[in-house]
Amino acid sequence: MNSGDALTLELPKITRSTLALYAGASGDHNPVHIDSDACTAVGIPDVFAHGMLSMAYLARLLTNYVAQERIRSYSVRFSAITPVNSTPSCTGTVVKVENGLAHLDLTVTLPDGTVTLQGSAVVTAN
Repeated sequence: MNSGDALTLELPKITRSTLALYAGASGDHNPVHIDSDACTAVGIPDVFAHGMLSMAYLARLLTNYVAQERIRSYSVRFSAITPVNSTPSCTGTVVKVENGLAHLDLTVTLPDGTVTLQGSAVVTAN
């Protein structure tokens, strides 16, 4: 990895089926992710993706480029929801490489430019 290297991962549309499957796999059955009526009852227009689903996709971006055992740290901050039927994309940029470690900035973005997740990672450079 070299400073300036770019990583990308295009994702499929986040459907209701995606959310139901993730809820089952993760055990997170919070109604805001799977029940439209529960959402409208509390003033939310529709269901939205689990934040941890976006975090998992961002981790997939990393593991598409480096083996899991090379990841030394990974952290994120959630900044917006991912609405159902949106198609987010994941990107990463190597911001520096020093002492055998590559430092990356990571982002999940919706097609309209909304950033839903920002993070960073440190991986072994080779």
